[in-house]
Amino acid sequence: MGDYVLEIENLTKRYKKYTVLEQVSLRCKRGHVYGLIGVNGAGKSTLMKCITGLSFQTEGTIRLFGQSVSAKKKTYLTRIGCMIESPAIDVNLTAKENIKAQRLLLGIPNETLDDELLEIVGLGYTGKKKARDFSLGMKQRLGIALALVASPELLILDEPINGLDPIGVVEIRQLLRRLCVEREMTIIVSSHNLPELYQTATDYIFIHQGKLVKELTLAELDNVCKQAIVIRTENPALCVSVLEDVLRLTEFKVLQDGTIKLFEGLDRLGEISTALVQNGAVLTFFGIQGDTLENYFLSIIGGEQHV
Repeated sequence: MGDYVLEIENLTKRYKKYTVLEQVSLRCKRGHVYGLIGVNGAGKSTLMKCITGLSFQTEGTIRLFGQSVSAKKKTYLTRIGCMIESPAIDVNLTAKENIKAQRLLLGIPNETLDDELLEIVGLGYTGKKKARDFSLGMKQRLGIALALVASPELLILDEPINGLDPIGVVEIRQLLRRLCVEREMTIIVSSHNLPELYQTATDYIFIHQGKLVKELTLAELDNVCKQAIVIRTENPALCVSVLEDVLRLTEFKVLQDGTIKLFEGLDRLGEISTALVQNGAVLTFFGIQGDTLENYFLSIIGGEQHV
């Protein structure tokens, strides 16, 4: 089987004269968790709908599991699980009855699956309680269970932790990681909870105003967001000399404006600042700074005015 579960090339989606997605191209590997990040109206849900066949692109191509996707050919749907915008549940049924109905619809005869999925998403205790009496978080859990009925190779979840309490958020994070590792499942998940997404995803897709503006791995994100000792000084050359010759520190970068970013010795602030000053450096700023996923996202879309 190929490495890429999903391949999208130049995907454009228009509604009359309004362009929702424009020339989006991306590829998703097997066994990765992709965090889809964008403000409301960026096109995230529309992209998910195009992938799952709930909507069809105006232009461009989508390939799933090596096969081109079309309105006429939907065999790939049995290999996809999704929850987009809101869980598709029957509020007059119990959680177990909802799962059973979905299982029978998909032609899966395994009755033990109902209880297994309830336990996996933390709804094993709900018994005969109807879904209409569920909290928002419980409905989200049930929606995830329904998306897992067919043991999909590609799982697509739109705001899956919406309404969950802190414990529930951690449980869903652990579940997604487990599915990724143990089943080599490819997962695309959107969320406005960026700190949580940072702890869940292995890769990140940034979309803004219908365009894909950035793709990067967790390692690449850590590299641009990692903490560093930031040194601003009137004499950067002298500081560099002290860092290298006196403190034996080499993991630093000098920016164009002379600012020094030191990526080691974060637990030696006092020693480093003292050495710099004692050797004649004039410091205008000295302290630890580090970006966050939220700040990085804001920086690539042009600041808070675009949120």
